[in-house]
Amino acid sequence: MRRALPAFVFAASAALFLTTACSTVGLLLGSDTVSFSQQEIQQRLVKRFPRDYQRLGGLVTLTLMNPRLSIPPGERRLQVEFDMAVGALGHTARTPEGSFTLTSALRYDPATRGLHLFEPRVENVQLATLGGRMNDTLRGAVNEWLSDWSQKEPIYEFDDTLIGRLGARRVEGTKIQDGQVVVQLGD
Repeated sequence: MRRALPAFVFAASAALFLTTACSTVGLLLGSDTVSFSQQEIQQRLVKRFPRDYQRLGGLVTLTLMNPRLSIPPGERRLQVEFDMAVGALGHTARTPEGSFTLTSALRYDPATRGLHLFEPRVENVQLATLGGRMNDTLRGAVNEWLSDWSQKEPIYEFDDTLIGRLGARRVEGTKIQDGQVVVQLGD
């Protein structure tokens, strides 16, 4: 009995770790889906910022920082809020002057092996230096960045381990369900 208890505790601990920390457990068990939590995506997303985007030949620099990803209950789109700063004449600002929030569905792109924004929308903008409103130059910079980012850069990139476990299976779609990002797999 005494020898069985440590083995049971170890097995239970390992099972708990795998189900809470590993998004690929479904693959190991033959599931048709892989789920990612808000925290898993947030951890990868935050590593990509701050980022600077220049407009008008470098006269205006939009700096985005501190992304905060959430998946509101019952929603089919995720939400990302960014702090932003605006620099001018080659000066890059690093102190947040405001924020904006976008919502988006997700799509998988096999070329980048990642989840990309799909049909993103800017929902809210707060910018004190412009009286709380976004002027045309800043709106153009945000929309250009959002379009470029959603096409070229994933918010979550599948690592080699996950790709290896996918094997010959392909991604058929993605959805946001029950506070998680769910990737649907096919043969």
